[in-house]
Amino acid sequence: MLTAAQATDLVLQHCLSLPTESVTLTEAGGRVLRQAVCADRDFPPFDRVAMDGIAIRFADFAGQPADAPRTFRVVGMQRAGQPQQTLTDANTCLEVMTGAMLPVGADTVIRYEDIDIADGYATVQIEDVLSRQNVHHQATDRRANDELLSPGMLLGPAAIAVAASVGQATLLVSTLPRVALISTGDELVGVSDTPLPYQIRQSNTYLLQAALKSLGISASLHRIVDDEALMTERLSMLLADNDLLLLSGGVSAGKADFVPAVLQRLGVEQRFHKIDQRPGKPLWFGTTPDGKTVFGLPGNPVSTVLCTYRYVMPYLRASLGLLPEPPVYAQLASAYTFRPALTHFLSVRLTSEPDGRLVAHPLPGSGSADFANLLDANAFMELPADQSDFKPGDAFPVWKTL
Repeated sequence: MLTAAQATDLVLQHCLSLPTESVTLTEAGGRVLRQAVCADRDFPPFDRVAMDGIAIRFADFAGQPADAPRTFRVVGMQRAGQPQQTLTDANTCLEVMTGAMLPVGADTVIRYEDIDIADGYATVQIEDVLSRQNVHHQATDRRANDELLSPGMLLGPAAIAVAASVGQATLLVSTLPRVALISTGDELVGVSDTPLPYQIRQSNTYLLQAALKSLGISASLHRIVDDEALMTERLSMLLADNDLLLLSGGVSAGKADFVPAVLQRLGVEQRFHKIDQRPGKPLWFGTTPDGKTVFGLPGNPVSTVLCTYRYVMPYLRASLGLLPEPPVYAQLASAYTFRPALTHFLSVRLTSEPDGRLVAHPLPGSGSADFANLLDANAFMELPADQSDFKPGDAFPVWKTL
């Protein structure tokens, strides 16, 4: 049986090979960039005024007597978006607005709060003026042709703004995979149905659908009863139309757990079945010769959530071309004991403490079918198989679910 680490490595060796597509900036938010975006000119492209005030030559300021008010004749105004003006005469100034080009001949900006303007003259009210102050100099942020956005990044608002600033009206991104989410089991009924005493409403596929939306992926929902022939027919059609199937239920050792046998009959090669972990031991993973992928998730809700965030989401991130996320660690808030020699994923509630620590509060719950525990927990802490007793303050990786 594989360890959690071995299963992760095997999953990531079989990522989907997704093509690229060009989308407009208005469609690019939340997508994964597959091209480099470079500066088309210097950032900023000119010496930029960084404060509303007056632009002067510092030499004129330094050359006036320090024991008398330093005064400059106002000869005009330089607004943002106007062609660059020129300061020619000594002891003169131009009023300037934030974002404007620094006038030719000027090298220093004194903000309005530090001057008094009356009768066409600006009088400096402070002594502490530095040469080149309040000027955002050309190319101090980036130079022309510098790479601003790199392949593999998730395009958030700041990245979209940067792309717009360099005239990139369209961006090359990963095509989103076609995904089908399938609940299996005779005990399941639809959300709007009234279940009989021995039935439950399907919920895991809705959970999966919501999780995938964080990556911008839409997925179709399906429900299949425990009928081997019908399951074979339905899964064959879904395999033909999708890149990824995520099944919930039917992968354990029960006599009605037909999923593994049906998938292999349809040409899906089993890469592994079962991981040395709790919860989520029966996880099934397989691939087809034409590059499609199937995850068979355990049907119990807690197991489904754990396997989704521990294996499926990293797999999808890698398939989309996203750079790997750095691991997140938290400290246990209280002692915890787990005796079986296997990796244990402990449901926890993460809190950020005033001293900067990320603290995990154990929520043992009542097993992998504990729905209420899912509402209280926002992460799983991965506890190693070679340890049984865990002390307050011990730090381990956590997998966030919110």
